[in-house]
Amino acid sequence: MNLRERIARRRSAHRTRGLVVDRDHLSPTVHRPEPVGRGPVLEELLDVFEPVFDGTLPDPVAVVGPAGSGTSAVVTALFDALNDGVGTSDRPIGTTTRSGSTEPITRFVYVDARRTESAFAFYRTVLAEISGESVPESGVGTDDLRDRLRDRFERRDRRAVVAIDHHDEPETIAHDRATELLEPVADSVTTVPVGQRAPDGWSGSTVRVPAYRDHELVDVLTDRTSTGLAAGAIDHEYVRDVADWADGDAHDALAALFGAAVTASEDDADRIAGRHVRQAMAAVPEDGVHVDRALALADSRQRVLAHLVSIDGRDRPIRDAAEEIAARSSLTAGTVKRFLYELADRGVIERVPLAATDGGSGRRPSGVEPRFPPLLFRSLSAVADETLSEGGS
Repeated sequence: MNLRERIARRRSAHRTRGLVVDRDHLSPTVHRPEPVGRGPVLEELLDVFEPVFDGTLPDPVAVVGPAGSGTSAVVTALFDALNDGVGTSDRPIGTTTRSGSTEPITRFVYVDARRTESAFAFYRTVLAEISGESVPESGVGTDDLRDRLRDRFERRDRRAVVAIDHHDEPETIAHDRATELLEPVADSVTTVPVGQRAPDGWSGSTVRVPAYRDHELVDVLTDRTSTGLAAGAIDHEYVRDVADWADGDAHDALAALFGAAVTASEDDADRIAGRHVRQAMAAVPEDGVHVDRALALADSRQRVLAHLVSIDGRDRPIRDAAEEIAARSSLTAGTVKRFLYELADRGVIERVPLAATDGGSGRRPSGVEPRFPPLLFRSLSAVADETLSEGGS
């Protein structure tokens, strides 16, 4: 963080007089432009991408790492810097008839597969990254977007490196599907699958992002709290406690700090106390999923999750939870129940067995609980905030 940022943070803190200066800096869904503690990984990836400086395409590479290791942060930061560094960030890849420049252009394109489930959405995302023209959201077909993409790469000196992040999660575009969609421009594109594992049958090189060591995670959290919280809002010992508890997972660590800050603010406390930290850590599910998995869902599913979080569906049968959620919304109980089963299949929530109520005969009922941090979801989802502010209407 540079000196100007430090001054701006303190100035903002004096204006707001609150614990939280900028919650984005505490959120695991927001990546820093220069990831802390990931220098060696960035250097290894730069070695892979070095051919672009000679005007050629690099070989495909998979970027893999455990949950919370920062694979997305590393790739987005590096792609932004490379687009600037090779001098093409403001030079779109135009069609052959409109491209006046004779210099080779390579664009680094980031595709978030959580939000890119269809072929149309995939083509639109890639085109929006490489084209200087607006890309329609509707009114055209998938074939039209594919043809537009082919036109952009008709010149042999127009290339792209395309990262497909979260390719290995349920209901996202898998790497094999992405390469199939890019087949018309295969000679001009290199793909970079990013996730917790490489694609099945992967034969390219792999760069592994290790879990954070405790001292590295402390540095990450210190960097985030120094810009996200007012000066002196949290003791450093609590930051170390969170880092030790998170066991290398930056998502869980940031979720706990975010929750502690929200809880302390709701208590009208002027500092984050140990009880706030312990309460926030206890609210982060063990072996859970990234909160962005829930935030990437359609609005209707997010509303159901917001109600589920507010009623705590763990200790009641799914049918009963669905009926209460339906009573609070415009959905039918049948629709809510279907959504809950769908979300359980996707791994966003988890079915938990309940004690039998009929003396042990028959199938045991099950409840559901979120696998994402509920407090973080409520704070970051505009749909959840809108739903809960309705007061259960």
